Amino acid sequence: MDASTDLRGALQDALALVFPVRCAGCDADDVALCEACALALRPQVTRRIVAGVEVVSGLTFDGVPARVIRSLKHDGRTGLARALAPALRAAADDARSAILVPVPTSRASFRRRGFHVAELVARRCGLRVERLLRATRATADQRGLDQGARRRNVEGSLVARRAAGRRVLVLDDVVTTGATLAEAVRALRAGGADVIGAVCIAATPRKRDAIETPR
Repeated sequence: MDASTDLRGALQDALALVFPVRCAGCDADDVALCEACALALRPQVTRRIVAGVEVVSGLTFDGVPARVIRSLKHDGRTGLARALAPALRAAADDARSAILVPVPTSRASFRRRGFHVAELVARRCGLRVERLLRATRATADQRGLDQGARRRNVEGSLVARRAAGRRVLVLDDVVTTGATLAEAVRALRAGGADVIGAVCIAATPRKRDAIETPR
C-alpha cells in the first residue's frame, strides 16, 4: 500500500505540470499550496480530554487547515500529506515511547481513497504505526450526527488484537466530538493495552475542553 500511495503522489505531481492546479487552501492558480496557506499550517497544538485520556492535535480544523485536510481526504491529493506532517509531529511528542495505533478506516472509505489518511501523514513524519484495531461491524457516516448519535453509532464497533501489555497512542486525522476516539480507547483497554493518550492532525474548534466518554 505504501508503494502504491507513493506512486499515486508522484503521478499527481507529474500531472500538475501538464494540467492546471489550484492551491488546496485558497484556490490560487498554478500552485498546490501557496506560501500563505503553507504558513497557515504551522502547528498550533490544542489539547482536550476524551475517555479519560489527553488528545493532542496539531491544528484547528477550520479555514485553511480544514480545506487542505478535506482536499487530501476527498480529492486524493496525497502530496499534501507532507505539508500536514509537521502538525502531526508536533502533536506526537510521546510517539517515541509508544506505538501509534490508527483508528480503522471503513472499507468503503478505503476503496474510495486507496489510502489511510492519518497513516499516510504519520509516515511522512517518520512515525511508526501499528494496526492493532479492527472493525467488528459497519457503522453509519458520522457526518450530520449529534454527539449522542455518534456515540451510539460507534459503540462496540472496534476490537483490539495483539494489544496486551502494549503502550499505545491512538491516531486519527480529525477529532470532532471524540466518540470514535473514545471507542478506540475502550477497545484497546479491553485488549489489555496501556493507552497513554491520542494524537490527531487537527481538532474541530471548541469553546472549551470537554470530557467525553462512551456510553
